[in-house]
Amino acid sequence: MIEWLHGLPPLVVYATVLLVVGIESIGVPLPGETVLVGAALLAGQGVVSPVTVAVCAALSAAVGDSIGYLLGRRYGDRLFAWAARRSPRHLGPDRLAAAASLMERHGVWAIFFGRFVALLRILAGPLAGSLRMPYRTFAIANWTGAAVWAGVTTAVVVALGAAAEQVLGRVSTGGLVAVAVLAVGAVVLVRVRSRRRQRQSEGG
Repeated sequence: MIEWLHGLPPLVVYATVLLVVGIESIGVPLPGETVLVGAALLAGQGVVSPVTVAVCAALSAAVGDSIGYLLGRRYGDRLFAWAARRSPRHLGPDRLAAAASLMERHGVWAIFFGRFVALLRILAGPLAGSLRMPYRTFAIANWTGAAVWAGVTTAVVVALGAAAEQVLGRVSTGGLVAVAVLAVGAVVLVRVRSRRRQRQSEGG
């Protein structure tokens, strides 16, 4: 996966994560998640720091989305019409309409969880701005979602190590993270229920 990252100095890897993830978050269809996964694989090999990779991805994602929000708020439909002409495959009218519908229905949750979905990861900022979502509301969901996406994705890929390349060849990173989150949730639920039963038995 993105073999060209191998052999690059750590600073260049960090800069690549900052640049690609940030530009993607503004609204340009670039492989931000793929670059993050590649950097996380290098982190698992000890080439770069996983914490620095996650921080770079989170910061650039949140800042990029904020820039996208401002662009969407200022230019609105003109911005999306231009984007559709430039990249009809990724930002065509049907895709824009679907993303806008999700944003209108789910608001901040679309911003937060959209970080794990390719289309919304690109369009969340500009769409939130064009729909006049209050910036404070957007910022909370944006920064929280960026931190969770970057941190969890990096942690999962580092933990899987070399196996991540094979797994990610079959499922998206978002799906992989969703599985990880569900697994953690299941463990927590089992422990909570176990403690509750223990308290009930002690009380009985």
